[in-house]
Amino acid sequence: MAGDQTVKATRRDLLSMIGMAAGSAAMYRAMTTLGLAAGSDYAGPIRLDGDPKGASVLVLGAGLAGMTAALELRNAGYEVKVLEFNERPGGRNWTLRGGDTYTELGGARQSCGFAPGLYLNPGPWRIPYHHRALLDYCRRLGVALEPFVQLNHNAYLHSASAFDGRPQRIRAIKADLQGHVSELLAKATQQGKLDEAVSAEDKEMLLHALRSWGALDDDYAYKASLLTSAYRGHAKDPGGGPGAAPTPSEPLGLSEVLRSRLWRYLQNFSAIEFQTTMFQPVGGMDMIGKAFGRALGEVIRYGAKVTRIQQDGGGVTVTYADAADTSSVAQEKADWCVCTIPLSILSQIPIDVGAPMKAAIDAVPYLSALKVGLQFRRRFWEEDEAIYGGISYTDLPIGQIAYPNAGMNGGGPGVLLGAYTFEGANGYEFASMAPAERVARVLDIGAAIHPQYRAEFDNGIAVAWHRVPFTLGCAGNWSEEARAAHYDDLCRIDGRIVLAGEHASYLPAWQEGAILSSLDAIGRLHERVVGG
Repeated sequence: MAGDQTVKATRRDLLSMIGMAAGSAAMYRAMTTLGLAAGSDYAGPIRLDGDPKGASVLVLGAGLAGMTAALELRNAGYEVKVLEFNERPGGRNWTLRGGDTYTELGGARQSCGFAPGLYLNPGPWRIPYHHRALLDYCRRLGVALEPFVQLNHNAYLHSASAFDGRPQRIRAIKADLQGHVSELLAKATQQGKLDEAVSAEDKEMLLHALRSWGALDDDYAYKASLLTSAYRGHAKDPGGGPGAAPTPSEPLGLSEVLRSRLWRYLQNFSAIEFQTTMFQPVGGMDMIGKAFGRALGEVIRYGAKVTRIQQDGGGVTVTYADAADTSSVAQEKADWCVCTIPLSILSQIPIDVGAPMKAAIDAVPYLSALKVGLQFRRRFWEEDEAIYGGISYTDLPIGQIAYPNAGMNGGGPGVLLGAYTFEGANGYEFASMAPAERVARVLDIGAAIHPQYRAEFDNGIAVAWHRVPFTLGCAGNWSEEARAAHYDDLCRIDGRIVLAGEHASYLPAWQEGAILSSLDAIGRLHERVVGG
């Protein structure tokens, strides 16, 4: 094409580019700034020492933040009442199973047709090992956990514009990128072309490390061999009997790997939030919400739609309607209020708080996440492709495909997470569709990665979070500017009202953030009560 020019990069330029491509440091820094990738600071169960002298607290919302507050305050001697919009505990801690029905904003009603034992977690679906508060409550409440497979080297990375649209195994992309980077760096090291000099001993150790890390041969080359195939997979796997010797596979070229941009997805396994070990509750994420609900019992009033929150110097008065019959209105009064209603809903409710807190409530938009569960007649991903758990990533609008971590190798039907879009235009586009249209679209797109979709599909269900009536979005989406301007005002106690939830934490969209926010809020509230 006229005007095109080929720019030849130096070895150092290429090393710099690979460092940016293969690493996740910049991504991690950005996520940390926005509060998306921070470790939990949980130091153990909260101590609420001192006599609350019969003080009463009204908790709004029976998600994990609200139920954490209710459980700990009740244990500390407070009189506690919880108002919850749904007819179940948990909030976004939610699982859909066969026989469940769900009606979204706009009136579209879906019935889940999954086989017994199969489910979809529309909200949270995994627990990092360092989310110590959530793990502690699971232990204390008797919630059984099992491993969640985040990284499966046999799952796929896929780009519609690379390798003729053919999905590539994670192990192959990872091994080839690692191998080529090691070869390039080894050659630069041998030729003394690094900026900073290294000692002869350090140089030798570095070369040994690169040979091991990158599966290089004695000449520090990354090429087809049984050694490289031991990482990226064989063209012909080893077997038994005559002719059973394995055949090495041919690595992808460095340029192919870089231009495919599939390396972008490798950071999903190196960021601290997704490092192993990860967990999930046995039987569905809502096992946690149910355990909290059982512990609180009649403290929770379900089906209560909050319509107004008032306060004065003597206490808080909350007006609510029966969610099934909004003409039926009642009130609850208490000395104090812990409000965990999502800001997307709270911003629409009249609330007596000062201008700083009200501005903070109005400042946080919510993410447009989508999850689609697809039941297939057989677990073809296991039977045909040897994929047991884990996640495949794609640049197609579905974002990713996640494979079930329970019931492996058991035969029968199975449910895939057929789409998970966390934000952006794809989420809004799917939310604008009717549920059946979402499922059909996800099936059509996913067939590019798993052609078995069309023959094996049984039924599906689609949850677009901007259409979920009790949140109108997935999670609070703080910008750096909004957090700097409003976060502290959101978290301060305003008169007799304090807010809590994942939106009032530096771990937004995580259950850990909801719990930590709640513990912090009730700790400060308790100090005010016993200190007053």
